[in-house]
Amino acid sequence: MELTTVHLVRHGEVDNPTGILYGRRPGFHLTELGLAMGEEVGKAFSEGHDVRYVASSPLERAQETAAPTARVAGVDTVIDDRLIEAGNKFEGVAVNKNRLVLAHPRYYSWYANPFEPSWGEPYTNVVRRMSGAIGKALTEARGGEAVLFSHQLPIWTMRRFVERKWLAHDPRKRQCALASVTSLTFADSQLLALDYWEPAADLVAIAADMVPGTSAAAEAKGDE
Repeated sequence: MELTTVHLVRHGEVDNPTGILYGRRPGFHLTELGLAMGEEVGKAFSEGHDVRYVASSPLERAQETAAPTARVAGVDTVIDDRLIEAGNKFEGVAVNKNRLVLAHPRYYSWYANPFEPSWGEPYTNVVRRMSGAIGKALTEARGGEAVLFSHQLPIWTMRRFVERKWLAHDPRKRQCALASVTSLTFADSQLLALDYWEPAADLVAIAADMVPGTSAAAEAKGDE
């Protein structure tokens, strides 16, 4: 029996001054604080860990967060499209600047099925692709550790799946802070344990975040 741990890491703070839901849009990079969060994650994995595989979402914010961990592990970052952010019809809308925009009649049809959800990528599809990325990591890091850099919704959806909970959920209750780590430990291919930790907690406390959750980060509102 071989023990392998796959760590799912959310990216650090993103430079998003207008407060839009950036989703899968390219061109959104980490702030200086976000880059510091990535360094803290790399530092956390530099001692007492056996990182053999690092993979990232193709989006810049995830790759930038991954870079320090790949550096200290002495491996290249593999780009895995399956780790990308969930698709969302609200992409490009300044949802945090004014939440009332979500109540506009033009969006009513998007709320037809919150359990799918009808406004974005189905949760079941998120689980399918994240499971594939985790399976690849298990193969590549067998007997050691893999670190996968992704986004809050895919990570939280995967966590709910392995905990056998409904995939539909209240976004305000997601436990997946900026630069946080959700660790899945397997015996061969059987899941043994799930752990959550925040190597950059001190930095999160002074950060601004675009998405809801239980994080200590302030809610980003965008330019006034």
